[in-house]
Amino acid sequence: MKIMVINGPNLNMLGIREPQHYGKETYANLLDKIQKYADEKGVSVSFRQSNHEGDLVDYIQSAYYDTFDGIIINPGAYTHTSIAILDAVKAVGLPTCEVHISDVNAREDFRKTSYIRAACVLTVSGHGTNGYLEALDYLIKLKGKD
Repeated sequence: MKIMVINGPNLNMLGIREPQHYGKETYANLLDKIQKYADEKGVSVSFRQSNHEGDLVDYIQSAYYDTFDGIIINPGAYTHTSIAILDAVKAVGLPTCEVHISDVNAREDFRKTSYIRAACVLTVSGHGTNGYLEALDYLIKLKGKD
């Protein structure tokens, strides 16, 4: 099983950016945590991150062409603004989980809107970086591998 993990703008700044919302764990720590968990589960993961919307669309499309089984995505601020990312997820038809480290529903009103959610099989919000692991477990169960 192959899963692409995509992170949007400012996720590369984890550990620096607003630790009261995102914690002190660095981006490198996050990737290591996901990799170790995936290894335990026998799942191959591939990581992508960009601060640019078009790159995120390209990553989603490449998940289709490179025959990934699913996507875990934290679109960052593009969650609340990007129909292009929604359309890309709909176009590829891969099971996709939306993840947010902070509880977006407990924050500013604009963060409560998620365009991508309409195309996702699961949303995990407010569980810190463990939300990525929950999403991975969900995709494994969905695929019938567990």
